[in-house]
Amino acid sequence: MSRMTPFSSPLLLGFDAMEKTLEPPGENRRQLPPYNIERIRNAEGSGERLRITLAVAGFCDENLEVTTEENQLVVRGRQNDETEHEFLHRGIAARQFQRTFVLADGMRVITAELKNGLLAIDLDRPEPEKLVRKINISVKD
Repeated sequence: MSRMTPFSSPLLLGFDAMEKTLEPPGENRRQLPPYNIERIRNAEGSGERLRITLAVAGFCDENLEVTTEENQLVVRGRQNDETEHEFLHRGIAARQFQRTFVLADGMRVITAELKNGLLAIDLDRPEPEKLVRKINISVKD
């Protein structure tokens, strides 16, 4: 049985590479931290806005890094493992993470805000100019 994908429609031409980049090989679905992606409706209706929210409890802004590298949004978190404490039980580990999101052409990061253990990253894609190009039809006898 073949796998149907959103890009398997014959009306979507040239999206093969995009389909391959949506889920990078070896991407672990249970990778931490958990996140949400939501579409934010613009009042004026121009362009598309998205918000990625990551649960980063225990991280402060100095421990987090948000970068764009080519067509990827990369979020890294680093915590120092303090060894001066004597733990009777340790259920909260000092962890490091890296979460990568593939950005479509034209997407750009607007803001990144840390509040109550949630890192919200807002992205937008401005509405491209609509170009109409007439294609001449040649007639051959």
